[in-house]
Order: sequence, then structure tokens, then C-alpha cells
Amino acid sequence: MFEKCKTVLKSQKGQGLAEYGLIIALIAVVAIGALLALGPSIADKFFEVQTEIESATPAGGGGGGGGM
Repeated sequence: MFEKCKTVLKSQKGQGLAEYGLIIALIAVVAIGALLALGPSIADKFFEVQTEIESATPAGGGGGGGGM
């Protein structure tokens, strides 16, 4: 009787591990799909931010003199 219980518990652990693997695979597929769908718009936003940073002028004149 005890051996049968051990066998049932072991098989359920393996089943749980397989379920976690399937969940992780599903999350990966959804994440890849989202990146493929949103990738171009995200890249455009990064390009806009880069352009704004490059064209910005430092506040206060940008000097760094210590007054000595």
C-alpha cells in the first residue's frame, strides 16, 4: 500500500513539472508575438527619444568651470 502511494505521488510531481514547462512555453510564445507586433513602434519611439537628446542643449550653458 505504501509503495503504491509513493508511485502515485512521483507521477504527479512529473506531471506538475510538465505543466510548468507548457506554461513557460506559452508565455514565451506570447512574449515573442507581442515583440514582433510592437517592435517597429517601439523602435520608432527610441529613435524619437534619441533625436530629441541629440538636439537638446544643456541647461545653464554647459560650462564646467570651477571659477578658479
